[in-house]
Amino acid sequence: MDPRPAPSAHDADASRTAKLMRLIREEMARSGGAIPFSRFMERALYEPGLGYYEHAAIGRAGDFSTSVSTGPLFGELLARHASKAWSRHGLVDRPGPLHWIEAGAHDGQLAFDFLSALLALRPDLAPRVRYVLVEPSATRRTWQEAMLREFEGSVEWAGSIPAFDGVLFSNELLDAFPIERHAWDAAEARWWRMGVTEHEGRLAACRIRLDPAHDAFLGSIPPELLEVLPDGHVVEHSPGAEAWWGAAARSLGMGSLIAFDYGFDASDRFRPGRSNGTLRGYSGHQLVEDVLAAPGLIDLTAHVDFGRIKEVGEAAGLVTTELGSQHRLLSRWMAEDIASGNGPDAWTPARLRQWQALSHPAHFGQAFKVLIQERP
Repeated sequence: MDPRPAPSAHDADASRTAKLMRLIREEMARSGGAIPFSRFMERALYEPGLGYYEHAAIGRAGDFSTSVSTGPLFGELLARHASKAWSRHGLVDRPGPLHWIEAGAHDGQLAFDFLSALLALRPDLAPRVRYVLVEPSATRRTWQEAMLREFEGSVEWAGSIPAFDGVLFSNELLDAFPIERHAWDAAEARWWRMGVTEHEGRLAACRIRLDPAHDAFLGSIPPELLEVLPDGHVVEHSPGAEAWWGAAARSLGMGSLIAFDYGFDASDRFRPGRSNGTLRGYSGHQLVEDVLAAPGLIDLTAHVDFGRIKEVGEAAGLVTTELGSQHRLLSRWMAEDIASGNGPDAWTPARLRQWQALSHPAHFGQAFKVLIQERP
C-alpha cells in the first residue's frame, strides 16, 4: 500500500498548469519571445490532456452555466424543432437516416436530453435518427460515450463535419474559437497584432507585427471610423470560427445550420463601450481579471461577431432565416407548439424555472443570439 496521500484537485490543477506553461514558454522561445494571442488561447483551451476544455465542468459546480445545464427542457425544445425541420426540408418523406449533428457537445448531456425527448415525442421517427457528435478530442469523446451508452445505435462520432442532409447545431461553440486581437495606435495611425510574452516571470500582453492574413478584416474598417477610434481600441475577430462555419455551409446539402451563442451583429460591432474588446475569463462563475494568469484553468471566451458569420454562410449559398435573440426564437417555437396542441404536457415548477432561465431577458434570453441559415 502506498503511504503517500493521493494528490488533491488543487495539486492536479497546479501540475497541469505548470506543464502547459512550460509548453507555452518553449513555443515563445522558438518564436522570438512572443506568440499571437490566438495561439495562446488555442493552447490554453484545447491542448490535449492539459487545456481547459479537457477538464472543464459545466453548471453550478463548474465555471459557467449554459442553456443545457439549466435542465432537459432545452433538449426537448430542440427535439420538437428537429422533427419540424426534417419535415420542412423534405427529409422525413425520403428513405434513410435523419441527421442531427452537434458540434461542441462537451460531455454529451444535450444529446442525451434531445434523444430522450425525441423518443417520447416522436417514437415513429426515433429509430431513423442519427445523432452525430463532431468531436476531435479523445478525452471528450470518452465522456460522451459514457453519457450516451443507452442510445448505442443512434449515435455516431466524427472528427470533422461530414457531408450531410439535416441539421447541424452548436451551442456556445463559436465563442470558444481562438480570437485574433488588434489594437489601434492613434499616434502612428496603424494596427498592432496583440500577443503574449513573458515579463518578470509572468505571462503578459504585448504587441507584435501584423499578419498579412488579417489585412482584409482590418481593411474593412471604414477610414472615417479610424479617425475617431481612441488610442488602444481593440478589435477582435475569429478566423477559426468563420472558417468552421464556411466548412459547415459547404458540407450541407439540404437542411440548416443553427448556432446559439452570445454575440452581436454588424450594426453593433464598434460599440464605444467595447474599447478593450469582449475577451473574458471565467473561473467559478466569476470574472477573472488576468486572463493570462493560469492557462488551462480559466475559461476564455469572446462575443461572436454574428455579422461576419452570417456573411460567410451567405457567401457559401445559404439563406439566413433567423438572426435574433434566444428569447424571440424559443418564444415563437413554444407559441407554435401550443397553438398546434403539441405543447409541453405539464408545466411543473422545475420546468417553469428552466423556461425562465432559457427565455427571460434577464437570463439567457436576451444576451444569447441565434443564427439559422438554410440551403434553399
